[in-house]
Amino acid sequence: MSTLLLLNGPNLGTLGRREPEVYGKATLADIERSVAGEVRARGWDVVSVQRESEGELIHAIQDNYDSVGAIVNPGALMIAGWSLRDALASYPRPWIEVHLSNVWAREQFRHESVIAPLASGIVVGMGALGYQLAARALLTLTQE
Repeated sequence: MSTLLLLNGPNLGTLGRREPEVYGKATLADIERSVAGEVRARGWDVVSVQRESEGELIHAIQDNYDSVGAIVNPGALMIAGWSLRDALASYPRPWIEVHLSNVWAREQFRHESVIAPLASGIVVGMGALGYQLAARALLTLTQE
C-alpha cells in the first residue's frame, strides 16, 4: 500500500486546546482522520508524524522517502527551520505546506517561510480544511 506522509511540527500536537480562536477546535487526530478519508479511495495509507524537535522531523522525512507525497505543517519552523528546509529539498516527492491560520494576517515575523519556495503548493488560512485540500491536491499531482 502507498503511504502519504502527514508531518506536523512543534506545538501542533495540542491542536483543539491551543488557542482555538486562532487554530480552530479540530484536534490533530481529527485532521489525521480527515486526511485518511480523502486518500482512502486511492488506496493510500497515512503515516502521521508530529514532533516538537526539528531533528526528529528531519528523520521522519528521511525515513519516508518512499511515500507518495507529503503534507507538511512546519509550525514556527517555517521561519527559521533551515535544517528542515534542507531535508525537504531532498525529499523526492511532491509536498504541500499547510498552515491553519492565515500567516500573512498575523504578526510580521510570520510573513515568510524558508521552506515555501520548495513546496509544490501552499494552503493557508483554511483551518483544518486546509489539510484536506492539500490531500486533494496531492491526489491530482501524484500518479501512484
